[in-house]
Amino acid sequence: MSIHFDRRSAEARFREVFSHLGAVTAYARRRGSRDPDGIAAEAMTIAWRRLADVPTDDPLPWLYATARNLVLEESRRSAPAAAGDEAEPKSFDPQPFELDPTLDQALRSLSRFDREALLLVAWEDLTPKQAAKALGINAAAFRVRLFRARARLRESLELAEAAVPRPAHLNHVDVEGT
Repeated sequence: MSIHFDRRSAEARFREVFSHLGAVTAYARRRGSRDPDGIAAEAMTIAWRRLADVPTDDPLPWLYATARNLVLEESRRSAPAAAGDEAEPKSFDPQPFELDPTLDQALRSLSRFDREALLLVAWEDLTPKQAAKALGINAAAFRVRLFRARARLRESLELAEAAVPRPAHLNHVDVEGT
């Protein structure tokens, strides 16, 4: 009887984990996976096999960490990196919307660590504590990484804005009509 109850309990718990399938698929897509549905399916398979390891209070950071590892593995299989380098996806695809070209270039100019910190918070809508869990680091270290990443992004955007010549007639607009 307890085996039947345990199985039912595990299935109910997995249904809650599985409810994040769409978020995991979107995460894999934005990280440049060639097969985001496959990555999400594999992450769910791993979650089922390791259900006891999946946090009960908030499984999403664990699922993102698993999907991140799968995307990195996919990237390593398709293009071996130089010795000692961890491969990263060639690009991230901001579908289903088009990203502002200036922001896209600024994000691409960041290191993959800075970019990942920003994207976990901005696109995946994780708290710094959740994002830290997804990356396997402590929350204080993640907050420092996020602070520095934001500063680097801001600097990159400011440089891009300063490089764009503005026509003289657009420098000052008299909105008061005086």
